[in-house]
Amino acid sequence: MGLINKLINLSISISPFFILCSLALDQYFQDCEPRECGSNTITYPFYIPGLQKSFCGHWGFEVTCNSKNQTIINLSNNTYAVQEILYGFQSLHIVNTAFIDSSFNCAPDIHNFTLDKKMFQFSFPGEAFLLQDCTEDFKKSLGQYKEASCVSGNKSVDLLAINAEHMNLSKFVGNCERFVSVPYDKERKNDTDIDGAIRKGFQLNWVVSNCSICAESGGRCGYHIETSSQMQCFCPHGAYPHTCPKKGLSGKVVGLGIGIGIGVFMLLVLALPIALWHLKKLRSGDSKFVARSVSLDGSASDLERGNIYFGVPLFSYRDLLEATDNFNESKELGDGGFGTVYYGKLKDGREVAVKRLYEKSFRRVEQFMNEVQILTRLRHQHLVSLYGCTSQHSRELLLVYEYVENGTVADHLHGKKAKPGSLTWAVRLGIAIETASALSYLHASDIIHRDVKTNNILLDNTFKVRVADFGLSRLFPTDVTHVSTAPQGTPGYLDPEYHQCYQLTGKSDVYSFGVVLIELISSLPAIDLERHRQEINLSNYAMNRIQRCAFDELVDPHLGFASDFKVRKMTTMVAELAFQCLQHDKEFRPSMDEVFKSLNRIESADFDALQEEEMAVERVKIQTSNLPPSPIENVHAQLLSNNQVHPPSPISVMDKWDSRSTIPSK
Repeated sequence: MGLINKLINLSISISPFFILCSLALDQYFQDCEPRECGSNTITYPFYIPGLQKSFCGHWGFEVTCNSKNQTIINLSNNTYAVQEILYGFQSLHIVNTAFIDSSFNCAPDIHNFTLDKKMFQFSFPGEAFLLQDCTEDFKKSLGQYKEASCVSGNKSVDLLAINAEHMNLSKFVGNCERFVSVPYDKERKNDTDIDGAIRKGFQLNWVVSNCSICAESGGRCGYHIETSSQMQCFCPHGAYPHTCPKKGLSGKVVGLGIGIGIGVFMLLVLALPIALWHLKKLRSGDSKFVARSVSLDGSASDLERGNIYFGVPLFSYRDLLEATDNFNESKELGDGGFGTVYYGKLKDGREVAVKRLYEKSFRRVEQFMNEVQILTRLRHQHLVSLYGCTSQHSRELLLVYEYVENGTVADHLHGKKAKPGSLTWAVRLGIAIETASALSYLHASDIIHRDVKTNNILLDNTFKVRVADFGLSRLFPTDVTHVSTAPQGTPGYLDPEYHQCYQLTGKSDVYSFGVVLIELISSLPAIDLERHRQEINLSNYAMNRIQRCAFDELVDPHLGFASDFKVRKMTTMVAELAFQCLQHDKEFRPSMDEVFKSLNRIESADFDALQEEEMAVERVKIQTSNLPPSPIENVHAQLLSNNQVHPPSPISVMDKWDSRSTIPSK
């Protein structure tokens, strides 16, 4: 009966088509007509005051079109030229108008950039400082900086452009006449060209309500004219809450509808015998009609037709079925809380990883598509690229990722690829830094991973990291009433506070990453039933040894802990950092960004100088070893022997932090 229903629906759809064409367009729909400004199309959430009504856009997204046909937006007390708007990715690329010319323009003054995170997020966050009229001594203390010029009237003023990653504005007080913080995209900067990166501008993602569903239905987004808070979908013939209706008519056209309906009924009467004949042929197995019915299915080759759903590439179910050899078990790469992953090869030669989501893992296809749009906009060199997904009409929801060929970190530490000594300490520290970088980026994008573990950290052939399954939990319920249906972490990595409040936060990712750090140090799995009952969890095993300063019992002996000073110091410092991450109270854990910065400091520390210093101290101890102990030393020794003083929590890595656990959890 499917063919008959299609004919009926097709016939019925004729009447609304003729009726709607005979009516005048809705005024709100006309008011929100997109406008062109240079190469940009201006539509929701943006609007041009005077050309479009204020209810056609979102507050804070007002733009102007200047005499040069440049789209201008005001942010943080400065004007920015909009170079490109990508509605499918909800992103825009902007450049401070003062930086568009060949030299920086001091007038009007450039202000420190602040971002309203309720409206925008940085895509590739980087921060630089522009310093004016600094003292020569201060310039020398900076080390590396880039000189630039600033034009103020006819006067050229020297500027310094420096990376702000390890600095704060207070350092410049009294040393420079003027200093401002400006953003840039990290991906657009090489090692020295800070000022060049600033001139190229940066990319922002907007996070206000998504208009894709309304736009897909032929409507234009806006807000209720009276409340100014309730989002509306302005359609050609009326306003609706979310989307333009596909069927149904207003009372104004009932009479006309009846007339056309009679004609449609007659058409159906004539078409019915033909439909029944087609149905008979289908049931008899006529190969010609079976093939035709498949081609009409929602799984037809979307990819070959280049379909894109508001910025999200769509793959056909049939193509992915073929790419994975009908989801052959031999193609299986792994499985987890969200679904099973298969290796696949597309017709264009690309190798992909296809995640086949468990049926219980999604509820609303619409929500699924909206969230995939968010995930595809996340771009970071250490995140697995999400290529796209199957369409909302597909028989299964599949996610398509880039294929990362060298397995997981777990494989190399204690799995099928593990070989003693094959993963050097330098490689392991690099894995830790790159993973922390990716997680820090996710947290800055207000996304919590919720399942950080070595099985979700993939490696390419050069042992560079790709974090997988990031943000997948966005696709599933995370509130308390649905805990049983949503993947919420993995035993051995799970935040102990989860069992109290049933919520995972950014600090939960920090806890899980602490377990990952211990795995990198020890080469031991997060869960081992053969360990002592109280140390089955690697976190308990590690905390016990770190508190006793028994690092030699924790660190993998193949790393050279006993023979290599640098390895011994670095692994000890990373263990101390892991200790902070594994605190049961999340308020005492550092943020992911602080962890990332600490790992960078460990990697760049001058361990040769530290070794010389320790050797000098050791020589002094030897020279004074024959002297009688002081009264204070006697008291200290006695207290330790009586177990009245416990060793403090290791904090040597944390001493240089600007903030100690004062950042609220996300």
